[in-house]
Amino acid sequence: MMALLQRVSEARVEVAGQVVGHIGAGLLVLLCAERGDHGLTGDRLLGKILKLRIFSDAAGKMNHSLQDMDGRGTPGGLLVVSQFTLAADTSSGNRPGFSNAALPEEGRRLYEYFVAQARLLHPSVQTGEFGADMQVHLVNDGPVTLPLRIAPSSR
Repeated sequence: MMALLQRVSEARVEVAGQVVGHIGAGLLVLLCAERGDHGLTGDRLLGKILKLRIFSDAAGKMNHSLQDMDGRGTPGGLLVVSQFTLAADTSSGNRPGFSNAALPEEGRRLYEYFVAQARLLHPSVQTGEFGADMQVHLVNDGPVTLPLRIAPSSR
């Protein structure tokens, strides 16, 4: 499973001109399930995302996590958007291939599982709409953009 994290001062997702998810300061997570991923892969990725220290302390160093953005226990927003194109294979030709992405049904199941687990562990979770044509608006803070990939482990 892979994710592209963007530290944002605000972000929102629109579908057909309607806002379906929005956050203030926090993380926009573009999430991709790959073939072979399972719930444990998502759990490991979510744990890393919630604890990754990429928010600045008073000295400007990245010392705070999403769950403690200001060093006083204030959590940031988490906006999770499905994006199968992260699994693009561009190694040959000019058209990306997506054979590494999970099949749509499995991708939806893993995305919904990830979001459900995130809502159990974090107080402010918003989402896009799986499979929809979405417009994502963000103000990238920093900018700080990090790729994360967790390989599936044997069950």
